[in-house]
Amino acid sequence: MAKRSLVAFRESWPIRGSFRISRGVKTAADVVIVEITEEGITGRGECVPYPRYGESPSTVLDEISTVRDAISHGADNMDLLSLLPSGAARNAVDCALWDLKAKLSGKSVSELVGITAPGPLITAYTLSLDTPEKMGIAAEHNAHRPLIKLKLAGEGDIERVQAVREFAPKTRLIIDANEAWTVKMMESYFPIMADLGVELIEQPLPAGEDMELGNMARPVPICADESCHDTSTLDQIAANYDYINIKLDKTGGLTEALQLAQAAKEFGLGIMVGCMLGTSLGMAPAMQLGGFARFVDLDGPLLLDKDRPNGIQFDESVMHPPSSELWG
Repeated sequence: MAKRSLVAFRESWPIRGSFRISRGVKTAADVVIVEITEEGITGRGECVPYPRYGESPSTVLDEISTVRDAISHGADNMDLLSLLPSGAARNAVDCALWDLKAKLSGKSVSELVGITAPGPLITAYTLSLDTPEKMGIAAEHNAHRPLIKLKLAGEGDIERVQAVREFAPKTRLIIDANEAWTVKMMESYFPIMADLGVELIEQPLPAGEDMELGNMARPVPICADESCHDTSTLDQIAANYDYINIKLDKTGGLTEALQLAQAAKEFGLGIMVGCMLGTSLGMAPAMQLGGFARFVDLDGPLLLDKDRPNGIQFDESVMHPPSSELWG
């Protein structure tokens, strides 16, 4: 096998305005890029280090450096599962390997994996956390979209959802509490969210404090995000949730994500495919999971000032697969 080279570096992509969730505000998407080159062909992958999981661009770059020699000597996607833990670093390397394999073989990643190639997908469009009044205005501007996702924070969330529903009466709604609710909030919020037509609630309780969900009537399906990273976490959370949110930056790449999607199906769990805030290079591998998912939330590029060349083409909320020049 021809020797491979691996390089990794960070980039920053400004967000249009700012993006706020219950844990803070972002003004840029800080990503790490991996490029793996063999025979003059380069495969690329992108990840988003996430402080919630103790990651930063520096720590992720350090992790990636530990597998440089293994990759240069031919380590593949399956080898990577034991070389790096699940997380952002492994995601970037795994996706770069898939892209390289596709470009060297002349086949798409879908063909290599043995799944149906992703077609156009409808993605949720995310409204950043704000006051009910401002979220209502944002909803009015996006009321034509088929699916809106709201970032929430706990206190005042009923008013936020009511304002959005008032100004987007026909749009399907999903909400993401980002671990900000309490059990008491849930007991009072649940029936109201159902009445407002909310279709899914992401991670209402903090990860590790969500055992109460298994004993609770759930008039709206609940989706595990921070509580579900890879296949090793399913046993712990399956009884407490109805869906899982598969994000490649949590699973550590497409290889584990595909295994997680299959395992979730065996557990009877629905699937949402989601993302951190990044460019089309980070979304393209996640689109491979679109055929498994009831909900798709891959709107990261829509929230940036600009995206990469040859990226995903968005027709409002309909996303079309990118050029193979970008990935896969």
